[in-house]
Amino acid sequence: MALDEGGALDVVAVRALESTERTRTLWTDADRAWASRAAAEVVGERGTPQAFLAQRAQLALGRAGERFKALPRAVRSLRWRPWVGTVIVLMAFVAGVAIDRIGGAQRINVLAPPVLAVLVWNLAVYGLLLVGFVVRYGDVQPSGLLRRAVAAVAGGLMKPQGGGELGAVMARFAGDWTRISAPLYGARASRLLHLGAAALAAGLLAGLYLRGIALEYRASWESTFLDAGSVRRLLAIAFAPGAALTGIPVPSAPEVEAIRAPAAENAARWLHLMAATVVLVVIVPRSLLALSAWLIERHRSTHLPLALDEPYFQRLLRGFRGGRARVHVVPYSYAVPAPATAGIEQLVARAFGGGAAVTIAAPVRYGDESAPATTVWPEAGGTVIALFNATATPEREPHGAFLDRLAAQVGPAGTLVALIDDGPFRAHADDEPARLEGRRASWRALCNERRVPCAFADLAASDIAGAAADLERALEDAVR
Repeated sequence: MALDEGGALDVVAVRALESTERTRTLWTDADRAWASRAAAEVVGERGTPQAFLAQRAQLALGRAGERFKALPRAVRSLRWRPWVGTVIVLMAFVAGVAIDRIGGAQRINVLAPPVLAVLVWNLAVYGLLLVGFVVRYGDVQPSGLLRRAVAAVAGGLMKPQGGGELGAVMARFAGDWTRISAPLYGARASRLLHLGAAALAAGLLAGLYLRGIALEYRASWESTFLDAGSVRRLLAIAFAPGAALTGIPVPSAPEVEAIRAPAAENAARWLHLMAATVVLVVIVPRSLLALSAWLIERHRSTHLPLALDEPYFQRLLRGFRGGRARVHVVPYSYAVPAPATAGIEQLVARAFGGGAAVTIAAPVRYGDESAPATTVWPEAGGTVIALFNATATPEREPHGAFLDRLAAQVGPAGTLVALIDDGPFRAHADDEPARLEGRRASWRALCNERRVPCAFADLAASDIAGAAADLERALEDAVR
């Protein structure tokens, strides 16, 4: 899925809020439902998923801004303002004009005017661009330096006062937006740099000609190591583009010798050669490079990629399309008690939306983990949760084999995650955090070995906010 820059910025901000805040006090379940319902009413039944998500994010940021200003303020601060680019280019032009002395007493040293420095600098830039293109051929990502700069700027703009859950939201927002927008910012920075270089050169030429109307510039040269012949060969190379464009020949060696300091001549023909060379070597190529960068920037600003298959977006779009998420829970050697069943239903409702349908299958008995499944599986692309009791010590043969079987039956189109109910283990661990963490580490190791994301929850507990966030994280990991 692709969105324009403004819509993607809003969506990424709201996703950070809804995916990171665990307690749901900043942004409640009622707020989430309201945002989805209101956005669906605005875009209508024929609205596209992109329009729905962008409208929902806009509404959500509006309501969130009534309670806390940091996130909406960060979004506003990161919106691109075209006038900024205009100001940068104008400043570059003024800087070029402001180079008010090109030689002492209106004398131009044809070996060392600012024009030659501009030519050398731009030729060096072209060389670096060529090398960079060859090295990074096919890679649309900007350089690491630019990515770090984007991350630093975004992080600074988004840093709220204090920490807590809002701080975590802002950190998630900064990281996500940096990753998504870095290619766009790279193209934008390239456009402005090329336009700025062209404007600087144009300003330099404008300043030369404007001052040339009121002052007489005299051309001369001096050198400790070069004679007239060497100077003429050097200038013939440097001003060859200008000579070809204007038809003005580069002065001969005797003519060059005649203006060796302290001698001099009227600098008009030298100014024309310099100006034409700058136009051909700097202004035209930089303008073309800026046009190319602008076309890339324009495309990227309307096609920022967001993974529509993420559980977060799937949950929102199911409600928009009127569908219901179907989640199949398969316990292994675990007779799920009623309080834990209620906890599963709450977790699924939070992770997939209030309209999600959850089915809890009969427990698979210990030793039957490799037997063919007899339960009904969800449609292609559905979600299966393998449910374990943390009181059991995770083992490769029964538990790992069970995960392998489920993964084979779910297939690449579906999503498989493991959920470990550690409530019963907590009751026997006598509030020993080290034992609980050790058991969790064992389960993580087994699930990582089988490449199945896992989450932990005390399903019988009244507060499942943290468990819901953990399950959502596992679901996101499962589709990456």
